[in-house]
Amino acid sequence: MAERLSLALLEVHNLAPSLMVADACVKTAGVRIVGIESTDGPQQCLKLVGETGAIMAAAERGAELAKRMGSICTVSILPAPLDETLKLVDSPPVFSPLLGLYDSRVPKEGVMNTEAVGLLETQGLVAALHATDDMLKSSNVTLAGKEKIGAAYITIMVRGDVAAVQTAIETGKATVERLGGKLIMADVIARPHPDLASLLPK
Repeated sequence: MAERLSLALLEVHNLAPSLMVADACVKTAGVRIVGIESTDGPQQCLKLVGETGAIMAAAERGAELAKRMGSICTVSILPAPLDETLKLVDSPPVFSPLLGLYDSRVPKEGVMNTEAVGLLETQGLVAALHATDDMLKSSNVTLAGKEKIGAAYITIMVRGDVAAVQTAIETGKATVERLGGKLIMADVIARPHPDLASLLPK
């Protein structure tokens, strides 16, 4: 991270809204995603770096989108943060044996898959797994991953062309609602920014 760059920290409730916000932020301005760090609960801390004007525009867009989605978002902007702060922000992910997952998602090298991504987030595993089976049967999509953030929050990700992913997500949402599960979010990122794609499971 170069000198004179600013840092934006956006704490967004739940993983699926955080991914949507991250995509919107990097598409709004010339900023880079450092990572998305979990708090071992619903809150996810999106970390962005860039020139001050771009960081402010990206953070404003992200907060606006989070609000429209009904998610809670807290924004903090650090102009020219100290090197110690940058090291803390850019530290490598730590594995939590208790939860069986890493505490943050960081960009991976060489990820170019920018197919549409469908995000289905629930609280509770039964509805998520049942919905996954229905989504995969409903259209030509592939399972990209299952992510946990603690507190029984599960995000299922599917990939494919936009129409197929939209069909799958609508099917998954209907399944969760039919089963009486707690739906947090069901949405599609039609063309994920490469920075976001580098955070997602391959």
